[in-house]
Amino acid sequence: MNLDELLKEYAELENRLADPSVHADQNQARTLGKRYAELTPIVNTYRELQRVREDLATAKELAAEDPAFAEEAAELEGRIGPLEDRLKKLLIPRDPNDDKDILMEIKAGEGGEESALFAADLLRMYLRYAEREGWKTEIISAQPSDLGGYKDVTIAIKSRNGEGGVWSRLKFEGGVHRVQRVPVTESQGRIHTSAAGVLVYPEAEEVDVQIDPNDLRIDVFRSSGPGGQSVNTTDSAVRITHLPTGVVVTCQNEKSQLQNKEAALRILRARLLAMAQQEAEAAAAAERKSQVRTVDRSERIRTYNFPENRISDHRVGFKAYNLDQVLDGDLSAVIQALLDAEMAEKLAAHS
Repeated sequence: MNLDELLKEYAELENRLADPSVHADQNQARTLGKRYAELTPIVNTYRELQRVREDLATAKELAAEDPAFAEEAAELEGRIGPLEDRLKKLLIPRDPNDDKDILMEIKAGEGGEESALFAADLLRMYLRYAEREGWKTEIISAQPSDLGGYKDVTIAIKSRNGEGGVWSRLKFEGGVHRVQRVPVTESQGRIHTSAAGVLVYPEAEEVDVQIDPNDLRIDVFRSSGPGGQSVNTTDSAVRITHLPTGVVVTCQNEKSQLQNKEAALRILRARLLAMAQQEAEAAAAAERKSQVRTVDRSERIRTYNFPENRISDHRVGFKAYNLDQVLDGDLSAVIQALLDAEMAEKLAAHS
């Protein structure tokens, strides 16, 4: 959609939102209001740019008669470039999932117990980052390891008050994360390398993904803890297999079979939505191209080097020596580097 069409749409939205009858339907009013809010920065920037251009033309005319206006003309001319750049960025099509909340899976990979302990470190890092951002978190499913790590853990991260935007900040976290450190299980003090995998999905609402109950095979069994011991006397754990795709989701965190089933369906919807979007938008799915295929030490997006207190993101060449702070949730710098790289790529594609 070009700028003229967006300006026309904005004017129409303004008129519709001024109509009291529209607000009788809260869902419609919310949808229109959200779109209006998306377009407002574009329209405001365009109007400011037009105003500066008009003022510049006037200042140049007056400068021909009064040199005092030459300085004002120079100042106005200096504002045009940044405004044009801002408008160009605002006109780049947004990721349709940017306003969504997310589900995140963290899986231990190569490295045994050390990998599971690193998975727990990553979990804490994302929980602390979410806390800094004022987001809500919920552990939906977890498989602890013997030493207090996680073989597999799934969390939901939600914005407060339905503001969304979690996906826009965390969508690049999907991939293999590699750690280099001396494991607690190492008696000789040698540095080991292990890996954990992260998968990120936009959270899917029921309206986003329709699941036919006939396509599901649901198995129930007793929950197990570290070492495989049974921690429940009833068959409350649930495994759901989506027959058409072969996707399998297991949940055993809750004591209730019904709660575990709901949690498993929530994860399944998110996975199916991600699959559908990948298939439908393969050309535009660059944000997911580096997600976990196999949790292998060689297929990495980021390295956490404890001896050097260094974090490196290999996709954008980001490097910093504040690993302790990053693991405490200070992810802003690395996430901003990824967002800047995405914007540069989009600008290059639309130039």
